Amino acid sequence: MTDVAHAVLECRSIFRRFKEGDSTLEVLSGADLVVKPAERLAIIGSSGSGKTTLLQIMGGLDDPTSGDVYVNGQSMADLNEAKKGVLRNQYIGFIYQFHHLLPEFTAHENVAMPLLIRRTAKEAALEQAAALLDRVGLGARLEHKPGELSGGERQRAAVARALITRPKLVLADEPTGNLDAGNGEHVLRLMLELNEELQTSLVVVTHDHSIAAKMDRILVLENGKLDDATGV
Repeated sequence: MTDVAHAVLECRSIFRRFKEGDSTLEVLSGADLVVKPAERLAIIGSSGSGKTTLLQIMGGLDDPTSGDVYVNGQSMADLNEAKKGVLRNQYIGFIYQFHHLLPEFTAHENVAMPLLIRRTAKEAALEQAAALLDRVGLGARLEHKPGELSGGERQRAAVARALITRPKLVLADEPTGNLDAGNGEHVLRLMLELNEELQTSLVVVTHDHSIAAKMDRILVLENGKLDDATGV
């Protein structure tokens, strides 16, 4: 068994079942996964295979029916919802297919939000957010709200928000799936550059094999389990 203290994240025998009337749908059937420090990992699989469900369980946004997830050696099963929230804020960043920026706040405020949640001084949080937004090419768009940004700009702001806390792990669910090819390539390149600079582990759920091919390792989710698919 892997020493969880040396893994950024580990999933042990994850099962997830959903009730559908009188029947039960088993989406995950004993999925196992270890994410190493600074590793880039892709999870691929057919639509409906449970990739997003697995990612949500990895991030503590959903609970497995059985099995356990360890983040930085800490068992998620031992934590209540408040403590899971603290753990997420300390160690995990999320990037979604749709940016999930808060529409009433500026790009600057959206990116600073995770730091403000952990009670970083407002001036320091905004300073760090401005620097990272500049890094992703949005230095001139700080005071624009999401509705005033293009799709590619919104997703770059979402990448900056995910990385502002310098998390040990970033979980990305189809992060370029809502973008055209040019913007998608730009966002992916930024994610990989920042992953390397910050030495953050990156797990990307994707249908796109060209994105998966840029990762260190590829796993395929099939029949509720993960198998090594590097080289597909």
